[in-house]
Amino acid sequence: MRTLWIFPGQGGQRSGMLDNVPQDLKTKVKDLTGVELTDDEEAYKDSIQIQLGILILQLFNIRQLHSIDEKPDVVAGHSLGVFGAAVAAGVLTEEDAIKIVFLRSTKMKEAYPVGYGMGAIVGLTRKEVTALVEKVNAPDVYVSNQNSELQIALSGSLDGIKKVLALAKDNGAQKALILKVPNPSHSPLMQSAADALREAFKTVELKRPNCTYLTNYNGHAVHTVDEVKKDMINNLIYPVYWDTMMSVASELGIDTTVEVMPGHAFTKLVHSKLPDLRNITMSEMGIDDTEFLLKKWRKIND
Repeated sequence: MRTLWIFPGQGGQRSGMLDNVPQDLKTKVKDLTGVELTDDEEAYKDSIQIQLGILILQLFNIRQLHSIDEKPDVVAGHSLGVFGAAVAAGVLTEEDAIKIVFLRSTKMKEAYPVGYGMGAIVGLTRKEVTALVEKVNAPDVYVSNQNSELQIALSGSLDGIKKVLALAKDNGAQKALILKVPNPSHSPLMQSAADALREAFKTVELKRPNCTYLTNYNGHAVHTVDEVKKDMINNLIYPVYWDTMMSVASELGIDTTVEVMPGHAFTKLVHSKLPDLRNITMSEMGIDDTEFLLKKWRKIND
């Protein structure tokens, strides 16, 4: 059995999602960053609270999976999720992940505090969405993530994104909506944040990954510290090619996926693209049931 651990980014956060997270992780955040995580609706309007909250939720899930002797064969993080993936791969420590994500979220918030974000279009190809962006000719709007062949994200000014979304609906898009992401992630607008991360990583000790890591910016499978570090630093300025990442996972012989919290959006994407894979979504299943299924499937495979 070959497992892929999936780490979502922003968008799935919700009030109360940290209820079961151990206090020591919340304390680590406070001690390392000075941020008090409040885990409520008001907090999750703030990029720093969102990113740190999702990170420690995923660190908790990693601890849970390790407690039942599970290790990934491949890890894939989407946007913010690359840091949880790097911890799962043994590249980053929990402490360094918290410090880096705090820096990342702070610099993102400083760069574009209001009026910027992300949108999503379902039902049109990347080529079609690119043509709409060019037609609108709005400043600071970029075609960004490709989560599937027909699910494309936009990053940039909200006014410009809304114009593209309206045009997308007129051109047959199934869905066109603003995402719960308060920054223009995965666009050149985030260069200053990427520069700050590059500087910060000069003093972070990284270890060679103990499993295969799938990069956001081109979907490739990598196995070196430098390649994982490049992905973590430049993640903010390049689109996430999630569709490609899942094609590569399939080529690597993955037959089982485990999506850590929050949400289940990526399990749905995987199931749509690769319906024969077995899937576990930790937001919908306790660790005991997760352990039962993984052991059952492993026994069947063996």
